[in-house]
Amino acid sequence: TLFFSSLMNEVVHTSPTIGSNVEEIVVKNTHFLMWDIGGQDSLRSSWNTYYTNTEFIILVVDSTDRERLSVTKEELYRMLAHEDLRNAAVLIFANKQDKKRCMSAAEISKYLTLSSIKDHQWHIQACCALTGEGLCQGLEWMTSRVGVR
Repeated sequence: TLFFSSLMNEVVHTSPTIGSNVEEIVVKNTHFLMWDIGGQDSLRSSWNTYYTNTEFIILVVDSTDRERLSVTKEELYRMLAHEDLRNAAVLIFANKQDKKRCMSAAEISKYLTLSSIKDHQWHIQACCALTGEGLCQGLEWMTSRVGVR
């Protein structure tokens, strides 16, 4: 949903990605080739095949799913340790901010111990894929980081 909201400025109800999708997006005249990679456990072992020449990691966190946050943290730090991602910046979308009892971006940041990440630029952005709120701000952060190490 987030992927299509940012591409087409419309809500497209989707199902979880199986495998991967790739699209080009343009943000403030900056072109990005964006890969949407499925996050299911069975697909994670293939993630590293997408890492070569990656400048940004966009991690979408379901702000209502407290139980999976520990898995998210583990996978985030596994990605950041990979040699091919040593220069990648990280954008974390704290999605579903429209839901009651969701975790705030600050809560997610604290749980993921983002402040301990010193060797990667990172930004966490509260958002709602259904309304588009926060998506532009996150993508604009990416454009401001292009070419910055």
